[in-house]
Amino acid sequence: MTDERNEGPDSTAVRVALWRAMHMQVDSPPHVIEDEVGLQLAAPDEGWRRRPDMDPRGTSGFRAAIVARARFIEDLVAEQADHGVSQYVVLGAGLDTFAQRRPEIASRLRVFEIDQPGTQAWKRRRLTELGHGIPDWLRLVPVDFEAGADWWEQLSAAGFDPGRPAVVVCTGVTVYLTKDATAATLRRLAGLAPGSTLALTFMLPTELVDDADRSALEATKPQAQAAGTPFISFYTPQEMLVLARSAGFKDAHHVSGSVLAERYFADRADGLRPSSGEDLLVATT
Repeated sequence: MTDERNEGPDSTAVRVALWRAMHMQVDSPPHVIEDEVGLQLAAPDEGWRRRPDMDPRGTSGFRAAIVARARFIEDLVAEQADHGVSQYVVLGAGLDTFAQRRPEIASRLRVFEIDQPGTQAWKRRRLTELGHGIPDWLRLVPVDFEAGADWWEQLSAAGFDPGRPAVVVCTGVTVYLTKDATAATLRRLAGLAPGSTLALTFMLPTELVDDADRSALEATKPQAQAAGTPFISFYTPQEMLVLARSAGFKDAHHVSGSVLAERYFADRADGLRPSSGEDLLVATT
């Protein structure tokens, strides 16, 4: 039997958390998002900033893209909470730290974080060690996807009410799933209560990525393969919109990376801009 205590988040989740922390440490104010809790959770070796994937200049576009999508999601959740939505689901939560950083919003919601059992056991332990604890409104939902567990069943068992609207977020996941798996997830989520919102990221095919970003994106593909997390699926915006509408969502629209760049990075003196390659689907029931 696998000892969950020896497991933790995958390398991709850790990298995303470290990039969010790097934004505060190496980029000039104003910061798009302020998040060093993930760094505290991961507790990397002292030399983590010297890692090739943490190079302040070489990975600045990826770092900016990560903080842009995190800020967009945070703004969306805050907006929906103000409209009375009281449930927030994070699919593939990894080292998400919204609950710890924004308790004034999160405590008005019931927050469900879904991830692999080993990751959830590790995160529960680390949050306790760091003094954050697990408040009653935060539910860490372990789902053994590799064993074919039904995440919807586990979510309901954790207290999710399918009869009430929710915000569901899934970032940085669809590229690792088959298109059939993503379509099945969309069909399940389209059955959420009316007034629910889904925000989901997807990777663009190489030909739709800006010329300046293509070589960097291509370089990450063999690295992902070597890490055991190969890129599997890419989508055009139109393809993703068709998937969402076919699944049964009442409304679906595309939010491009360039929209996030203009919203959160306009007029910066340091020229920091997100790289292209990842866009968002926002769909409502």
